[in-house]
Amino acid sequence: MLASWTRAILLQVAHPLIAAGVADHSGFRASAAASVVRLHHTVRAMLHLTFGSVSDQARAIDGIRAIHRRVNGRTRAAAGPFPAGTRYSAEDADLVLWVHFTLLDSAVLAYQSLVAPLSIEERDAYCRDTAWIAVALGAADAAVPRTWADLQHRLVSVLSSSTLAVGDDARVISRAILHTRLSWMLPLSGRINARLTGGWLPAGVRAQYGLDWSEDHERQFLRLVQRIRQVRRHLPPAIALWRTARQSPHVV
Repeated sequence: MLASWTRAILLQVAHPLIAAGVADHSGFRASAAASVVRLHHTVRAMLHLTFGSVSDQARAIDGIRAIHRRVNGRTRAAAGPFPAGTRYSAEDADLVLWVHFTLLDSAVLAYQSLVAPLSIEERDAYCRDTAWIAVALGAADAAVPRTWADLQHRLVSVLSSSTLAVGDDARVISRAILHTRLSWMLPLSGRINARLTGGWLPAGVRAQYGLDWSEDHERQFLRLVQRIRQVRRHLPPAIALWRTARQSPHVV
């Protein structure tokens, strides 16, 4: 799950309105401690949404929506099709939908790369089972994909349009994430994250971020994925899974 987040975030902030909201309202650059606290709250919310009771899920949704209500403003610079001064809001249904797309696609991509392949039926079930979250956060019910094919069609539509444009805000965010202040503590982890993210990003988006990617990078990426799969295969559940996941009879 964690391995997929950097890829998802970089896809999200490739949308200039989301990048502006993160740059103006997020404390990810405040300090290393702030980054840890933010990560802790994000993980807890995701675990509540995935494995929690109905009341846990409701509290998580309420918390996310409370944050979204505070995130609004105007862009400071032009980026892609959005001129300077364009209004943005984290409650915008289309922006909620794009975040949902990136999280679903990235999670499945990471799982299939590092753990095991998923059947079409399993991927369709994942889309159906998570749809309620996007709707609860403000996406239009009819616009939320319930099948993997529909999700991929929507992703390709956005990626092939002019909507995504990596601007200064997105580049600052990407550097902060890929070269976090905590990287001195876990240098190997930082390099692994950067290599996985580079390999998983669509080539066009990767190029917009100015991330170098050569045939040698691709070979390193494929070797890394193979090694992680091998290690993951032998990890005991106490290390491989969150505690809440270990309590679920449906998690492998």
